[in-house]
Amino acid sequence: MVDRARKPARWIALLRGINVGGKNKLPMADLTAICTGVGCTGVKTFIQSGNVVFDHAGSPTTIARDLASAIADRSGLHVPVIVVTQKQLAAVIADNPFLANGTDPDTLHVAFLADPPSKAAVARLDPKRSPGDAFAVGKQVMWLHLPNGVARTKLTNAWLDATLATTSTIRNWRTVLQLAEMAGC
Repeated sequence: MVDRARKPARWIALLRGINVGGKNKLPMADLTAICTGVGCTGVKTFIQSGNVVFDHAGSPTTIARDLASAIADRSGLHVPVIVVTQKQLAAVIADNPFLANGTDPDTLHVAFLADPPSKAAVARLDPKRSPGDAFAVGKQVMWLHLPNGVARTKLTNAWLDATLATTSTIRNWRTVLQLAEMAGC
């Protein structure tokens, strides 16, 4: 639902688990139509894995709920949708603690979180869970340094979701930068 009293803002929606390994197929043309159907304007998708930039006058919670519902209604897929603002995405890039160390950007990833984790949940994160990998926690994000690759890490969505009691979706650093460019960050 569009809040007509609010001025449209630029948002980035990150869908988890679509078009991965031939499963949960959702053509980007369909995703664009779904976004338009829930009041998004200026819709642009990036690659086939569920990255969308758009303008909308709603709140992040409402947008995520409406998109997830419309995706389920139209395609039968039940996928988590995390929505971040243009400003939040810019902060994710500016605040990445691994960049200051000169870390190879090809080894960087970002786990976007649907909700800010509690301090108790963050304290349950085990920095030794995936030897060689490292992470840093922000307000509603985790920066991941995965030198052995995302396919070999034990810092998975399932582990993050269970440990932090929220929903996560992971993007590589190149995708994060491309989305920021598309969003005008």
